[in-house]
Amino acid sequence: MHNMLLLQWQEGKEQGFGHNGPKGTFKLDVFGKGKYLFEILAENLKEANKKYGITIPWYIMTSKENHQETLQFLEKHNFFGYGKNFVTLFSQSELPLIDKEGKILITKDHKIKEASDGNGGTYSSLRISGCLADMKEKGIKWVFIGGVDNVLLKMADVTLLGMAIKKGVQIASKSVVKANPHEKVGVFCKMNGHPKVIEYAELPEKMAEEVDENGELKYGESHIMCNLYTIEAIEKISKEHLMYHSVFKKNSYIDENDKEVVPKEPNAYKFESFVFDAFEFFDDIAILRGKRQDDFAPVKNKEGVDSPRTAKELYEKYWNKNKITL
Repeated sequence: MHNMLLLQWQEGKEQGFGHNGPKGTFKLDVFGKGKYLFEILAENLKEANKKYGITIPWYIMTSKENHQETLQFLEKHNFFGYGKNFVTLFSQSELPLIDKEGKILITKDHKIKEASDGNGGTYSSLRISGCLADMKEKGIKWVFIGGVDNVLLKMADVTLLGMAIKKGVQIASKSVVKANPHEKVGVFCKMNGHPKVIEYAELPEKMAEEVDENGELKYGESHIMCNLYTIEAIEKISKEHLMYHSVFKKNSYIDENDKEVVPKEPNAYKFESFVFDAFEFFDDIAILRGKRQDDFAPVKNKEGVDSPRTAKELYEKYWNKNKITL
């Protein structure tokens, strides 16, 4: 197996499913005892290490807001049995928040208010933090980037790796077919001769519902944050400037009278880049279609789809089917 490292990114403290803390510290109620998301990932990695007779370097991207909390959590749990010397934490970059008039928000300690710059900041943060240099020094050839919230994430996927090598591409990704035309996931396509992912909020309804001659959705390959890169691709992207997407959210700030304002409605723009915006810098990408029940069980919402309940069901069904309980 080619040298490979695995990297997970996570969001800030307040999560959409009601967990007030780094996402990896959320405990999912599975098999009657519960497992933390970091624990699930560590178990999957240890299985891969055992199978291939190696120890894969594991890098975890945090935000400046949750870095210390994440480190303390992992230390408290002894990195869930994963060798501490093989785990590296690094923080992603931040960008200023601005209001509707384009004015910069100020924090309580009279500094410019900033927020994490999205998962697209992974590439430059790897370079700035020194992690990219560390990878090259270790002789890493391939880098897998995945999200901490997918409890069925296959981090050491030799099928994906083999396909990338056979196709001679620098980037490969795993997809699943959209559950329905309006599922909130980005979809793969090609634009101006380059691979691209269109975020669900930016895909026109008419295009989202289009079908091909086989009756399948024309834009139905979902991006599920299972991306594989050559180390050269990571280095190239880390020096590029990705486009920014704006998100309108609620953010407290200090006004001109030095009083804190806690808005009840969205009041400020957060700017972020997406990890898949980097695909445009390459001529091609290999996409491996996986199965939702085997590859995609995210924890994003408090209830309904992609919630702890659905993730629990998919996780337990998968491991019961494979007759392994980690």
